[in-house]
Amino acid sequence: MKIALVMEWSQSEKNELVFNTLKKVAEANGHTVDNYGQYNMKDHRMTYNQCAILTSTILNSGAADFVVTGCGTGEGATLAANSMPGVECGLCLDPSDSYLFTQINAGNAIAIPYAKGFGWGAEINLEYIFEKLFVREPGGGYPDIARESEKANKKILDGLKAVSHHDIKYILANADKDLVKASFGGPNTMALLEKNAKDKSIVDAVKAAIA
Repeated sequence: MKIALVMEWSQSEKNELVFNTLKKVAEANGHTVDNYGQYNMKDHRMTYNQCAILTSTILNSGAADFVVTGCGTGEGATLAANSMPGVECGLCLDPSDSYLFTQINAGNAIAIPYAKGFGWGAEINLEYIFEKLFVREPGGGYPDIARESEKANKKILDGLKAVSHHDIKYILANADKDLVKASFGGPNTMALLEKNAKDKSIVDAVKAAIA
């Protein structure tokens, strides 16, 4: 599985810590991680809304299978991500959130609070959150007796998302131009997207939107 890390500007000083922790756990489980930033506060300022546009583009284009995102509280990142097509994002404060979200909801993104409660031992909590992402194949169900019901509800949610959202190419073409441009303004964002995307028509849509 390919994983993408997407963080908003206000928490960019923690990007290296989060990336290294995620990479350590992911690679131990046979996965790879791309760091889309934001790396620092100098290049540009990507808000959680722009993180959501980037997250949706990454997932819909096939550039990654799963996105780890977040902001100060994790709330804005969760709300914005879930407003986008093809994204089912869970708010994860601790390892049980991580495990239950992947097993019950089988989503493709999590949002983490990188400011609220991020104190002593935060890096340990991060590592345990990431460990519980990979401990079992997603969608396994919890408790086991509820597995079939949870799988059925996941299919229903996928169907609702499909009919209740415009597709990502429509959003790229019609959303505020400055908002879209800032979503792809990181120093490595376009290079990573072009390298990893399976649906090149979405990359073309990004290029047209930011031209």
